[in-house]
Amino acid sequence: MKIINTTKNTELAVDVLAADSLLLRMKGLLGRKEFRLGQGMILKPCNSVHTLFMRFAIDVLFLDKANSVVGMIEDMKPYRISKIYLKAYYVIELPAGTIKITNTRLLDSITLK
Repeated sequence: MKIINTTKNTELAVDVLAADSLLLRMKGLLGRKEFRLGQGMILKPCNSVHTLFMRFAIDVLFLDKANSVVGMIEDMKPYRISKIYLKAYYVIELPAGTIKITNTRLLDSITLK
């Protein structure tokens, strides 16, 4: 699966895992030693994340049901908890720096292929 920012015509990730069950969402990226550019994780449904017990920072996009970015966190360090994004239906976790590199912004449209 790929994640594309269709507003900017850029690839956010080409190696994507889906965490669409309670157990998969709870595990998320826990236990990983690294998260490389080009990788991503989709958590669905989800409107808040944490980085407790993680070993690296991440970028986080919060998307609504129309695949529009309604919230974002750049370089979320380990042992943090995000606020709840009430309009968010799902979350995309990306390696730190991806938001900046791709110039992703609020209200950008995202496509999952």
